[in-house]
Amino acid sequence: MINVYEAEASNKRKSAFIIALFVVFVAIAVYVLASTFAVYSGYRPGGLGFVGLALIISGILSYGSYYFSDKIVLSISRARPADRKKDFVFYTVAENLAIAAGIPKPRLYVIEDSAPNAFATGRDPKHAVVCATTGLLEKLSRTELEGVIAHELSHVKNYDTRLQSLVAVMVGMIALLGDWFLRMRWGGRRGGRDEGNIGAIVMVVGLLFAIASPIIAQIIQLAISRRREFMADAGSVFITRQPSGLISALEKISGDKEPLEAANKATAHLYIVNPFKQKTGRAVERMSSLFNTHPPISERIRILKEMV
Repeated sequence: MINVYEAEASNKRKSAFIIALFVVFVAIAVYVLASTFAVYSGYRPGGLGFVGLALIISGILSYGSYYFSDKIVLSISRARPADRKKDFVFYTVAENLAIAAGIPKPRLYVIEDSAPNAFATGRDPKHAVVCATTGLLEKLSRTELEGVIAHELSHVKNYDTRLQSLVAVMVGMIALLGDWFLRMRWGGRRGGRDEGNIGAIVMVVGLLFAIASPIIAQIIQLAISRRREFMADAGSVFITRQPSGLISALEKISGDKEPLEAANKATAHLYIVNPFKQKTGRAVERMSSLFNTHPPISERIRILKEMV
């Protein structure tokens, strides 16, 4: 049996390792792709001329999405502001847990959907939003709701939304560079003949990176997302001081057969449980786990039960 402090420390170490690995991979991928651009354009390998432009474009798009993420997500989800009288339990639970977590009470929203689920968004604790479906508020007990809301407040407290935005900038930059290369190699002038074999090798390596880098970057990004879910689970236990509420809530949410109509591929990663009710065999589930935004519910519950 492990306590919440050990679980949180373990998750932080694993998250730091994955993030460091991602930064190293991005640096290598950008250097290789930039060198390939240089060879293609007739310059010596090693040039970084296109990196700045790619970073600026990707950064502007990602920053805009990040800065207005709460408004965009709430609009897509057709959420309404929570009412203290109508949504009294939701309101008071969020107030009490925000005090326990040591952060400002987030703005609260409700999605009119009978499928139980919830998510948090916003760029920092001062601009945070916690949104729950009517199904969650109706089907969960107060203790179970506390486990879910504490999980979402942990995301807010740990700046997970900001981290994912920074990762999205790096993934976007790699994808943009790779796309440019794949487009340019079929047209335009081909320089770099004077470089001989070195130029040819750089072009081949660049082609491989252009194809594989966006996929690998996406896999690492999803690995970070899954690790932050484990951290938020541990954070929920830290705030509520007991894991049974979250365990029961995860069992209820994952066991509910109704898909969340308000969710789509752009917002699915935000929810505490994957809102799409997929039915697959175990072999398929293992193969697809690399591309999932959430860790398996069974694994999350197993780790939470070790904290009991």
